[in-house]
Amino acid sequence: MAHFPAILVGGPPHSGKSVLVYRLTQALRKRKVDHYVLRACPDGEGDWSQEASPETVRVLRAKMPFTPEFVQAMCLDLQRRHLPLLVDMGGRPTPEQEAILEHCTHAILLGPDAQALAWWRERAERYSLVILAELHSSLTEPETLWDPGPPLRGRIHGLERHRRAPGSPQEAPVFWDLVERVASLFQAVAQDARKLHLRSAPAELTVDLDRLLHTWRPGAASRWQPSDLPAFQSYLPRGEPLALYGRGPLWLFAAGAAHIFPAPFYQFDPRLGWVEALPLTPAPDRDLEARTDLLWQVTEGPTWTHMTLHLPHSYIDYAQLRDAKLPRLPTGHGTILSGKLPLWIYTGLVRAYHDLPWIAVAYPPQEVAVVVHSQDPAHPVGHTLPLPSLS
Repeated sequence: MAHFPAILVGGPPHSGKSVLVYRLTQALRKRKVDHYVLRACPDGEGDWSQEASPETVRVLRAKMPFTPEFVQAMCLDLQRRHLPLLVDMGGRPTPEQEAILEHCTHAILLGPDAQALAWWRERAERYSLVILAELHSSLTEPETLWDPGPPLRGRIHGLERHRRAPGSPQEAPVFWDLVERVASLFQAVAQDARKLHLRSAPAELTVDLDRLLHTWRPGAASRWQPSDLPAFQSYLPRGEPLALYGRGPLWLFAAGAAHIFPAPFYQFDPRLGWVEALPLTPAPDRDLEARTDLLWQVTEGPTWTHMTLHLPHSYIDYAQLRDAKLPRLPTGHGTILSGKLPLWIYTGLVRAYHDLPWIAVAYPPQEVAVVVHSQDPAHPVGHTLPLPSLS
């Protein structure tokens, strides 16, 4: 829905764009401002890469080429967006990659100096983007507001991965001024969108995860923890269709999808709207089709099987994988699933392998795998295990 704002965050490589996007989205989440971050660059980045240790990021991050197919997919996601977007894009797009800008509405420009900003300003003006801010990024010089604008102009400080985020407007006046402007822009449309999304849910039982978490554990900084899973599953009736809406870690959605199996499970995707957990089917090796869009590797350990899945093109559309066949896994012990995948693949996976003794999904920020489904008392739901690839 093109009436939702889509803010491009543009600037040269290594100027701190991904860190700025991460800090912006965290600040907006604390204010309960509905939005989504679209990673419009196949560099393997995500919230997890800001929260996990540097070594974990080095091991798990996988950069992919900026292919025409990827650009086309990003343009499609922008066209059909269901929430306001922060769009994290590459440092110096080619003319072909600039097609992504055609579907954005606003821009935040970030660079080390005026010359770097000039290149991006010209691109923003070419595609009629409303420039919200032009910011100089520095790791050493203090944060300074030069012109309240619009657009906001100033120097922003400390955009470095794993560095402490600014805590107050006094400490970082430019950053927090930017947060206010983005929040104001997004809130104007996001509140009505949430009501519309919940009314259009495809299941009678629809759980607003943000509201549920706030009820259980009030506080702007509250997050879902693996230890919440037993209570979460107890809250949900078994065997009834379920729709989950809002933010949550992938293991929360996977636990919900597994708990109500075989009843239909739906989740809200900010790019696709409401989607059902992807139908996937385990099959014997002789029946498996050779795929180039989804690859997997299965490793057997002493008490578990580790299945790592990989998207060679960094993107896949829902329709491409519907009813896809996957390998059968050993039935004698549990399985750990990992890979940078859409949520609707993970919810499909836990349902496809529902007969296994237990299933855990990787959670790189804490360097663990979280058990989301279990028929084994030794591996209860909510239990965490070391990630095999990092142990």
